[in-house]
Amino acid sequence: MTFTAQQIALLLQGEIEGNPNAEITTFAKIEEGCPGALSFLANIKYEEHIYSCKSSVVIVNKDFEPQHEIKPTLIRVPSAYEAFATLLQKYQEMNPRKTGRESPVFIGENSTIGENEFIGAFVRIGKNTKIGKNVSISPNVVIGDDIEIGDNTLIYGNTTIYDGCVIGKHVTIHSSSVIGADGFGFAPNSENEYNKIPQIGNVIIEDRVEIGANCSIDRATMGSTIIKKGAKLDNFIQVAHNVEIGNNTVIAAQSGIAGSTKIGRNCMIGGQVGIVGHITIADGVKIAAQSGISKTIKKENSIWQGSPASEVKEYRKSLIGFRNLPYIQEKLNNLEKEIAKLSHQE
Repeated sequence: MTFTAQQIALLLQGEIEGNPNAEITTFAKIEEGCPGALSFLANIKYEEHIYSCKSSVVIVNKDFEPQHEIKPTLIRVPSAYEAFATLLQKYQEMNPRKTGRESPVFIGENSTIGENEFIGAFVRIGKNTKIGKNVSISPNVVIGDDIEIGDNTLIYGNTTIYDGCVIGKHVTIHSSSVIGADGFGFAPNSENEYNKIPQIGNVIIEDRVEIGANCSIDRATMGSTIIKKGAKLDNFIQVAHNVEIGNNTVIAAQSGIAGSTKIGRNCMIGGQVGIVGHITIADGVKIAAQSGISKTIKKENSIWQGSPASEVKEYRKSLIGFRNLPYIQEKLNNLEKEIAKLSHQE
């Protein structure tokens, strides 16, 4: 499909600077632009590329002030990153989605599936399961008994959803994730062996949640493990039993959250973060990558870093001290030598 800069600007409610009839047929990163491409500049670190960019149109922030001549047509918007994301979403929606059922498929008794569905080959759906409209289920997905899946949800291949789980509307679950496996519950006995504690709860994933590939979200011991509306999980994340993740919280890859921890809304958690169990994290908290959270965080919108983590200002002070340890050690050694000399002189 071909669009003009004017059409894109109207869609984004942006301001054109250059040729409104410049044609766009594809997307490209700003450093890899080519004629007919649409690129964007949101991060100032990439500004140098706009001066040599060959794309026909570039979306920029409204307050962007170029230092040199720019050849592409510009579309100025309040947020270039948000505008470009909107365009990519619109472009994806234009691509036709698959519908119908491939073969073979197994569907258990008393299960229902809404209209306009896509069910891939080798999908297994258990009994008493209710699946909404416009749901896409890719090949080799296993869906257990007594499950609810809302409208417009997308489940990619090799995913497994255990019995009794509830999946909301407009949810995306990427390949090979496991929803509702048993939580890690074992009780030691008198013979120093471990008896399994039955995990009889479920997992609830609310509307507009996205779960990355190879994630594991464990069912609750009792009650529910809950991923609340709008939360986004990256790939390779472990969410233990009875955890709650708040609305619009985002978590990067390889993070792990231990059992019964409650994370607030609008939090941002970096990659490889470890969070212990039975604590609470306040709304709006940001946690830097590779941090270890070992206690409750009560202060909203605070930033934490390190392992064990502390507020970022304290962490940076400690880091300066840590980096100076070799010099501090050297000074101590020299002081000890001086003290020893003075002692001999006496």
